[in-house]
Amino acid sequence: MASNKMLTMFFILLISTSVSCVNLFNMTFPESFKFGVATSAYQVEGGWKESGKGESVWDRFTHQKPHKIKDHSNGDTACDSYKKFYEDIQHMKELKVDFYKFSISWSRILPNGHISLVNVDGVRYYNEIIDELLLHGIKPIVTLFHWDLPQPLQEKGGWSNDNLITTFEEYANLLFSIYGNRVDDWVTFDDPFTLCFDNYFLNTSFGTSLIEYGNSGFLCAQTVLKAHARVYKLYDTRYKEKQGGRIGISLLSTWMEPTTQSESDNTISELAMEIELGWFAHPIFSKEGGYPKTVCKQLKYFNDENQMKYFKVPELTPEELEMVKGSSDFFGLNHFVTKICNSSIQKVTEHNQALVGPDFCSVGVQTYNGTISPLKTVPWGLRKVLNWIKKEYNNPEVLITANGFPDSGERRDCERVRYINSYLENLLAAMHMDGCNVTGYTIWSLLDNFDWYHGYTQKYGLYHVDFASWEKTRTAKFSSHVYRNIIETRKVNWTYSQKDFIMCKYGFAILNDTETDTEIIAK
Repeated sequence: MASNKMLTMFFILLISTSVSCVNLFNMTFPESFKFGVATSAYQVEGGWKESGKGESVWDRFTHQKPHKIKDHSNGDTACDSYKKFYEDIQHMKELKVDFYKFSISWSRILPNGHISLVNVDGVRYYNEIIDELLLHGIKPIVTLFHWDLPQPLQEKGGWSNDNLITTFEEYANLLFSIYGNRVDDWVTFDDPFTLCFDNYFLNTSFGTSLIEYGNSGFLCAQTVLKAHARVYKLYDTRYKEKQGGRIGISLLSTWMEPTTQSESDNTISELAMEIELGWFAHPIFSKEGGYPKTVCKQLKYFNDENQMKYFKVPELTPEELEMVKGSSDFFGLNHFVTKICNSSIQKVTEHNQALVGPDFCSVGVQTYNGTISPLKTVPWGLRKVLNWIKKEYNNPEVLITANGFPDSGERRDCERVRYINSYLENLLAAMHMDGCNVTGYTIWSLLDNFDWYHGYTQKYGLYHVDFASWEKTRTAKFSSHVYRNIIETRKVNWTYSQKDFIMCKYGFAILNDTETDTEIIAK
């Protein structure tokens, strides 16, 4: 036993003296920097047909095609936050977060998608959430749309139908008029790339999917961009001055790392960044506006070589280009994973017949333990994405709107702790050493929840949810305490506890999730 104690003390001493460069310079988050947590309506609310709520596309999809979800589940009940949001806000108070980013269910407010029918109970529900958040000093950041389109609008073409722009604008106007006196920050769309291009990148190559589906993904993207810009203009001209708020968009970005520093690997890496992030970011945040020219060039070559009848390189009119350009008060960034890009998969030439893109970049970089999903933990990927945004778009204000780690739902979630600490170290480096203009960070997610195609097979929450229990019981995970400590101290602290020292920094395995802290340390 004595030898075990000596070994424990040795590891503590070793870790405390092996500081990273970030700790060496004692970097801290400024007092103005804000920390938060996030969820989305379909993933946590449940109550899918309660009190007048209409059907969404995800209601229809999970009910009619449950085999498309990994565990055949759905969000009918999910975390039951429709009934338990008061408890959820108490957990946010425990965390001492500055803000809560959540989305509004369009179908809960407008059951048929149109302002002709407003659901009073839906309006009441979000009023109560916002008021309760403000009562506890937590700022609401409201997302207008997080993938759960009302089913009646999907039956009219969904986001491929330009008419949805006006419908979305009317929906947004209603929300601004009801909640804008208490909501300062709005997000129009969360991760429109996944929304529009899932059909292209799931289980098939980009080129094959283009041939099969035509350009519906690009039509969706064009509609989303124009809808975002219209709503930005609406808020900017009608509400911003009197409500004093801001409005932006949240975009997904993987970091695309070249396998080598060869010209061809770097070309693929850069092109992949421009396809995934640049397709939405460039029209909004670049000085010249419009879609990335290198991507448009590749699309044209692909179209010409394959003589496609239904695919057309999308274009914004001069008026649309000006409307979209500059239509965001901040750059919302979702980041989870880094991929490696290898030019040997496809030779890059000026007249390449294949459309080079993210399908040429595979999930293969790993500097820490992997997750239960194909994603890998690569902390420096976040720093590189932030520097890419700084370089491409003149260092805009970035609010990290989602960053998180999937596991099996363990309450003693050391891998998530290592993830949070290491990514935040790289965020500090990006801010202090690289000059990246980042003003806030959001953990995805507050709760274990329904994770789209993965169902409940992987969990991102700081709080464990017992989905088998009637009460959907919430239990704080180890990571929630670590995150609270970061918020309180304004810095990453690997020495927060002996558990952190021994297990979370160096990955000691936890074989029994029910062991006490004393039993774990004794090992």
